[in-house]
Amino acid sequence: MKFGVVMDPIEAINFKKDSSLDIMIEAQDRGHELFYIEPSSLYINELGAYALIHKIEVFDNADKWFDLSDSTPKKLSDLDAIMMRQDPPFDSDYIYNTYVLEAAEKEGVHVINRPRSLRDCNEKVFATEFPECCTPFLVASNQSLIREFIATHKDTVIKPLDGMGGSSIFRLRENDPNIAVVLETITSFYKTKVMIQRFIPEILEGDKRILIINGDPMGAAIARVPAKGELRGNLAAGATAIAKPLTDQDLWICSQVGPKLKELGLVLVGLDVIGDYLTEINVTSPTCFREYKSLCDIEVSKKLMDCVENIVNTG
Repeated sequence: MKFGVVMDPIEAINFKKDSSLDIMIEAQDRGHELFYIEPSSLYINELGAYALIHKIEVFDNADKWFDLSDSTPKKLSDLDAIMMRQDPPFDSDYIYNTYVLEAAEKEGVHVINRPRSLRDCNEKVFATEFPECCTPFLVASNQSLIREFIATHKDTVIKPLDGMGGSSIFRLRENDPNIAVVLETITSFYKTKVMIQRFIPEILEGDKRILIINGDPMGAAIARVPAKGELRGNLAAGATAIAKPLTDQDLWICSQVGPKLKELGLVLVGLDVIGDYLTEINVTSPTCFREYKSLCDIEVSKKLMDCVENIVNTG
């Protein structure tokens, strides 16, 4: 199989933690031909969807984890499958790249995850399609609506809709003297919609990441336990990863969300669950592959590549 990966600069990744590299190593070990595509290299012309593509060899070596050929223009339909692994922010440039990948999909390439669904399924807002799984929430930019939510629920968490890694997440209590400045900042003076949720105290036990492949969850969760004095259960914000078994509630949440993911062509997804509540559905570049391997003895990349090969072979 000719297997392409769209990802941010490979030279800048964290070798010990990067899930995209883990996927590429597994694909290479299976004998697939690897191609590396930087997001900025995607383009469309009158002949179709293209990119400036590098052939790549990858290594499980902290001193040298890749070797690239020179880039050459290549029609994306020459590939069998493409993994879209560009990190947020989910901005205009990201959306434009999904247009190129959707054009490639129409030309016969299997793009994972489906470009249209990447556009449609904002990682924060998508969770609201399953309100029975969620803590009380509000997606809005109006000041009075947000303040009313805070007054009703007393203790809340507010965050932007397009971030990642725990960036710009605030905890706001009813009498917090910083409410005005936080709301003005995060909503760009009440023009930009944000998500606000009732605070879930179980965050102290960790923000559970449950990876799902083709609608089916892995057999455990990776709980990201916030650092002392921290609110955010994100590894990028200093959280500690521990393995946890899936609870009955975790499995029920997965059963509610999984069929919709399959329907939308969202092959690889990461659910974020705090306590008994779904908080986010990560569809762009879910991580924790290496944590699953080291803490749970679950090789997510093997399960993912089994799925990709099946998609390509069955058409």
